[in-house]
Amino acid sequence: MPEPVRSLQPLQAPLLLPTSAASADCPGRTSLLNWSGPIAFSSATLDSGDVLIFAKGVNHAAGGVRCIYRHCGDAHGHGVVASFPAITSVQQVTRCPAPPMHLNSRNAELRVTVAATGEDPIPSIATYRPQQSQSGLVVTPARKKLICACTMVHNVSKFLREWVLYHAAVGVEHFFLYDNGSQDDFADQVAQLRSAGISITTVPWPWIKMQEAGFSHSAAMHQSSCKWMAFIDVDEFIFSPNWKGSEKPSKSMLEALLPVDPDVGQVYLWCFDFAPSGQTSHPQEGVIQGYTCRRKIILRHKSLVLLAAVNHSLENAIHHFTLKDGFRSIRNLQARVNHYKYQAWSEFKHKFKRRVSAYVADWRDPINLQSADRAPGLGLDGVEPVDWAQRYCDVKDNLLQQLSARWFGNGLATLGSQDT
Repeated sequence: MPEPVRSLQPLQAPLLLPTSAASADCPGRTSLLNWSGPIAFSSATLDSGDVLIFAKGVNHAAGGVRCIYRHCGDAHGHGVVASFPAITSVQQVTRCPAPPMHLNSRNAELRVTVAATGEDPIPSIATYRPQQSQSGLVVTPARKKLICACTMVHNVSKFLREWVLYHAAVGVEHFFLYDNGSQDDFADQVAQLRSAGISITTVPWPWIKMQEAGFSHSAAMHQSSCKWMAFIDVDEFIFSPNWKGSEKPSKSMLEALLPVDPDVGQVYLWCFDFAPSGQTSHPQEGVIQGYTCRRKIILRHKSLVLLAAVNHSLENAIHHFTLKDGFRSIRNLQARVNHYKYQAWSEFKHKFKRRVSAYVADWRDPINLQSADRAPGLGLDGVEPVDWAQRYCDVKDNLLQQLSARWFGNGLATLGSQDT
């Protein structure tokens, strides 16, 4: 199992059920799970009562997928099984009907897993406990927030303050931080931001290469607390050149980017990929002040998503979601995302360790070599090119740098920080 997972829950044997699961007993707990194979690793109960099962290795192409609930762990091994056709099953997310109430009458742990038609259920550590509150994962404010932001973090605490304070200043009301096994001072940084009045929810999400599943979880679980969600990384900053004349930031700035047509469920923003800009180490004043040139070519976008418009399947490509029928996506050309992608080598090299997306190859893997996700001309070995600090600097772009300096001084990265 991935190292970060071991700190969250004890390891147990996989739930291996035969196809005739309704009559089989729970297996003994003598074997350990193997993350490299199929596994149901988490679950969540929605306000609607539907249950989401997050699993890897499900064979969607084989036909239908079934949801299986089963009691395990009692002294006599008498498992009670319910099996239902899945409502939807796409990527790593299966939406299931809730189990009958009588299955919970013993107040015992109810294990949940999935099985493709004609195949055995996959091993599972996912449980369904309706008596336990989900309040630790869901913010239920008195008023639904207009704009929230969701990101997945892994050892990026040095970037967090700048990213959060900037977006809070222009209109993000709540932040959802999915912690992908951080081992830095992430918790301390979050505590400092909360003490400064920033509204933040952290969600443990230690699963390796499961960013799409994490975003699906966020889109489903936070519909009651947020109307729109910005799905962006901590090195990405939403910005409109129309703001350049503003003397100070306004919490209505992002709201002005939202559509007025009720059938628009998603707003695309082009990503501008910034270059190392001559930096040889992380700029202490922050990425906005430190990186001031970028590539000319534009390849990617990120999105502001109306959560009520997200398709029941929760399918996403990180950059955008599949929408329900009747909703459409538009592109806002008055704003963009400054993506500080190609940073000083001391920071950029960490991208070679692993990518968080399930469908993006790790950069050391010799596949998808022409992917727009890769750094042009960099190769697979992760060795710093001699000209790295000068690469990709096609266009001088200091619009946000100048605006941020006017608004916040020389650097948001240290504004109000207790760090030295």
